[in-house]
Amino acid sequence: MILTVLVMGGVILSASAIIGYLTFSKLRQAGDFSKSAKAIFAADTGIEWELYKYFRDATYPKPVFNNNSDFDSVNNGVTIKSIGSHINVLRAFEMQLAGATTTLPALPN
Repeated sequence: MILTVLVMGGVILSASAIIGYLTFSKLRQAGDFSKSAKAIFAADTGIEWELYKYFRDATYPKPVFNNNSDFDSVNNGVTIKSIGSHINVLRAFEMQLAGATTTLPALPN
C-alpha cells in the first residue's frame, strides 16, 4: 500500500513538473514575440533604407528608432542584407537585386 502511494505520488509529481515546464516555456515564447516583431520590423526598415539609397538618394541618413531597436545593413549592388535587433533578439532579411525591375515612379524633372 505504501509503495503504491509513493509510486502514484512520483507519477503525479513528474506530470506536474512537466506541465509546469511546458507552461513556462510557452509564457517565455509569448513574451519574446513582441521583441521578435520589433526586430523583424527593424530588419525590414534596413532593406527599405538600402533600397531608397540605391534608387533615390545615397546620402539619406540612417533611421533612428525610439524603441531600442536597430539594424545593420549591407548593399553590394546585387544583394541587400539587413539584420534587425531588439534587445537580444536578431532577425534578418536578404534581398536579391539581380534581375529585379523597379516599380518606382519616375522622378520629376
